[in-house]
Amino acid sequence: MTKDMTTGAITPLLVKFTIPLVLGNLFQLTYNAADSIIVGKFVGEEALAAVGTSNPLMTLAILFINGMCLGAGILVSTAFGAGDHKLVERQVSTAAIAGTAFSVAFSLLCVLLATPLLRLLQVPADILPMAVRYLRIVFSGLIFTFFYNFLAAVMRALGDSKSALYFLMVSSVLNIGGDLFFVKVLSWGSEGCALSTVLSEAMCCLLCAIYIKYKVPILCLGRRWLVFDGKLLKKIVSYGWASAMQQATVQMGKIAVQGIVNTMGVNTMAAFAAASRIDDFAYTPQQNIAHAMTTLMAQNRGAGKKDRVKEGFRCGIRIELVYAAGLTVVCFFGAEGIMRMFAEEPEVIELGARFLRLISLMYFLPALTNGIQGFFRGIGDLKITLRSSMLSMAARVPSAALLVLYFHMEIEALPWSYAFGWFLMLAYEVPPMLRFLRSGTMENE
Repeated sequence: MTKDMTTGAITPLLVKFTIPLVLGNLFQLTYNAADSIIVGKFVGEEALAAVGTSNPLMTLAILFINGMCLGAGILVSTAFGAGDHKLVERQVSTAAIAGTAFSVAFSLLCVLLATPLLRLLQVPADILPMAVRYLRIVFSGLIFTFFYNFLAAVMRALGDSKSALYFLMVSSVLNIGGDLFFVKVLSWGSEGCALSTVLSEAMCCLLCAIYIKYKVPILCLGRRWLVFDGKLLKKIVSYGWASAMQQATVQMGKIAVQGIVNTMGVNTMAAFAAASRIDDFAYTPQQNIAHAMTTLMAQNRGAGKKDRVKEGFRCGIRIELVYAAGLTVVCFFGAEGIMRMFAEEPEVIELGARFLRLISLMYFLPALTNGIQGFFRGIGDLKITLRSSMLSMAARVPSAALLVLYFHMEIEALPWSYAFGWFLMLAYEVPPMLRFLRSGTMENE
């Protein structure tokens, strides 16, 4: 169930690898959106605002863990491309042991700090208790988030992007069914929604582990799962930390923006929460395309095939832009209809539609930035991805604060602040990317 991506036509390889990633995340986004739809319809606008304002902190924790897994996956891809299966085994076991210890400690810390973190976001007092309860339940299940993301990242690194899709499909159905049962039938409100999320992730993690045991021989390590290589850990942490901090930096910027949104009233908070869920349908698949580029480029980097590394990047960017064009059409012309799935309040629908129409015209920017980030991860230069993300957030947050708090712009201020960040990101990333494409020199060579 592995795939050698160092041979064969590149565009079909990328497309076949990317489609399961995109479909998997569309299922994941669908059940994330289902949380908001079900809470908004069956509990109310305050509960929707509580879930929405909790989402950035929840996503920060998940992305930090996912970043660690992604960094480990890059090393596994490179070793697999080089044909060193013994090194693959040691990398996987070492990362699994270290990641388990980290995720347990991180989960406990997040549960303890849920209230002060939400207060830092200026969450209104009337929805704070509801948001705290929701967040603590989700944080308690971070161990399942780590295991699934780690196993999925390793399978992707070995060229298998399909298996995780099947598990996410099952998880999505379970989560939506659990939402309806806990929220509509038992009337457990947003807490029921959070519990459903944790239980579905646990089931997804279990299915993934069982599948690997019987279908992926290279990962059937037996007692070798207990092998811990201290020397490898340093490199794994270096890659994982850079990747985690890059994703965490982006999410911290989103949290800061959420704090600004929280000064704009409950209707704007609810509109932003719903529109952000929809917006994820653009960004997450673009990130998946970039992950496919990373795997292909890392495997070919390990095999020493520089020309395929370059061509993989070019093909990936073309796919990114095609996807962005399709999303622009859907979100621009269907903004109001899409928002009606999340809310019934006319002002919330109108605010969310305004956000979506404007941001949809900018989707080509994250298409480029995600593709370029996938390129730098693929050649092993994670420092550039981290620095560019920091620059993007350094532009996004102050510009959002300036436009909202000083110029008193409404929800349109947020897409414009995103655009400022993306332009700065491109200004930093494009020159070194062009130098590589001209010279073909890889980091550490």
